[in-house]
Formats: sequence, structure tokens, C-alpha cells
Amino acid sequence: MTGVTLERAIKRYGTAQVIHGVDLEIQDGEFCVFVGPSGCGKSTLLRMIAGLEETTEGTINIGARDVTHMDPAKRGVAMVFQTYALYPHMTVGENMGFGLKMNGVAKAEIDKKVQEASNILKLDQYLKRKPKALSGGQRQRVAIGRAIVRGPEVFLFDEPLSNLDAELRVEMRVEIARLHQEIGATMIYVTHDQVEAMTMADKIVVLRDGRIEQVGAPLELYRNPKNKFVAGFIGSPSMNFLDCDVADGALVHPALTQPFKPSVDLPTGATKVTLGIRPEHIEIDRAANNLSVELTEALGGVSYTYVSASNGDRMIVEEREDERSTTGESVGMTFRPDRALLFDVETGQRL
Repeated sequence: MTGVTLERAIKRYGTAQVIHGVDLEIQDGEFCVFVGPSGCGKSTLLRMIAGLEETTEGTINIGARDVTHMDPAKRGVAMVFQTYALYPHMTVGENMGFGLKMNGVAKAEIDKKVQEASNILKLDQYLKRKPKALSGGQRQRVAIGRAIVRGPEVFLFDEPLSNLDAELRVEMRVEIARLHQEIGATMIYVTHDQVEAMTMADKIVVLRDGRIEQVGAPLELYRNPKNKFVAGFIGSPSMNFLDCDVADGALVHPALTQPFKPSVDLPTGATKVTLGIRPEHIEIDRAANNLSVELTEALGGVSYTYVSASNGDRMIVEEREDERSTTGESVGMTFRPDRALLFDVETGQRL
């Protein structure tokens, strides 16, 4: 197995540039997730690594090899797509071994590798079935098995779970994470779902408009986002943001029952600062009444309460206690000062 390195990678379609000089190092055996909103360039970047998109400028290395302009088949990668792309007239075993068969590998060797992959993915009892006799999750496991059989240096996953229902998504997340632990391969995984990113990744790459916003371990990005975009994208529900007025070194906002004096120095001359607080770091204060409860989503062990201030700013509060807020109620809030983050109103950069 081996790592992947991108140096000043650029992709253009004519005059339109969609990937802007990406520098990234993915270590050997690492599970790296590209995450970001639709159109941010995560799938394009993955396809550049696979060789399915031509790299306009810069270099891509897999291990010690420069594969920037190398044929996809020679790069030592295997890709699992959003669609399963299985041959309907072939059995599971035939689908998994088809790539090796086309490369002239002996039948005995193909059967051995297919059996090894089916053992890992618990597909032994389905090897003689056709794809139409399988569930969505089973078909996706066959597609992953086809990739394993090839014995690649790097596995590439392009939103492989987006066609599955919620329960199967959770199941397959566990399956892929277990697969990574078992075979120890370098894996690069693309998703727009930050929950998948947080639960599966060793390293998360947050992308926006073809540029990397931040790279780090899941909890590092969650606790120490570099800017408002990362702070709002990582975490579910997303972080609350309040544009506060600055008065005598303190933040003032209708949602706050009293001015908040942050522990960090505010920019000289700043009149406004964005305050960021995650829903789980807020508590409802029933002794105050400066917030109106618009809606409560009761999910059993936790409720998400949507509140609004007099200026129309809205926030989400996580509640876990037995007593929970109800729609139409007037409440206040308190929050953990050590978990509050401050951002520049204009640039969105963390203060």
C-alpha cells in the first residue's frame, strides 16, 4: 500500500478553472475523506487522482510514482462509484473477478481472490446469485469486492452510499470502516455528508470552490475550525452564528441576556464580530424570556429546539433533560464561554 501526494494540482475546462492549485499529502494506509457542498470540486479531484480527468497543471504522485498523465489502468487504483455498475447477466462471483479475467489472470487465481474478498465482505452465500437478486447494500458490497479483488494500492470511493436508505447507509459506513481496519489500504472517500466524514475519516479535507479550506482529523476540525465556513459545515446540526455589536470590549446581541466578554482580544476598531456557538453548548434558561421557541424536534433521547431573537436571528439548541421547551414558549439561553468561537464579520476568518 502507498500514499498519495498532490502538488499545485489545477483543473481547467477551457477558460473555467475548477480546481485551484491543491496541495495535499495523504499518508500510507490513511482513510481520507473529501467533503464539501455540491460543486466544490471533491469528485473532480478524486477523478483526477484516478486518471478519469486530465490534470491541467501540477503533479499527482502515488507512492514514488508520478502518475499525473499516466493511464488510469496503470495507476494502481480501484474506484467504487455511486452507481454499482454491475453486469446484470453475470453472477456476483463473475462480476467480482471480471477485471482479472480481462487481464488474462488464471481462473484458479481469480477464484482464490474472489473467495478472499467475499470472506471479508461476507458475500460467500451470494456468489452464485445475479445482481437483481441482491439488496442495494449487497450490490454495493459486490462493487467494493470487485475493487478489492484487483489488489490496488489506493481505493477511491465516489459517494458510494448516496443511493442507499438511511439504515443501510449506517450499516455500510460501519462495513467500509471495518474493511479499512482489516486490509489497511489507503482510501480516499468523497461525500457531501459531513456525518459520514466525521464517523469514518482519519483525515478530513474540507473543500469550497475548488480550494482546500482546512485539513485535519475530525475532532480537530470540529473543535478548532479555521473559519466560519468550516465551523458551519462540520457538525450536525450546524453551528449557530450571531453577528454581535461590540461595546466596551463585550459582545451585545438580542439573543444574549447580558453582554458577553470574550477571552480573546477583539480587533482594534471592530464594531461587529460573529459569535459561533454549537447547539450542544447552549442551555435553555427558563428564567429569561428574550427568545421565542418556534419549533421543537423531539428525537427521543435528544430534542432540537429552534429559537428566534427579537431581530429575527435564529438558533438551534440541543436539549437532553426531561423538561424540554415547547412551541410558543418564551425562554432565554446560557452557553459555555470556553466553547464560543469568534469570527471576523467580513472575512469569516477565526479570531
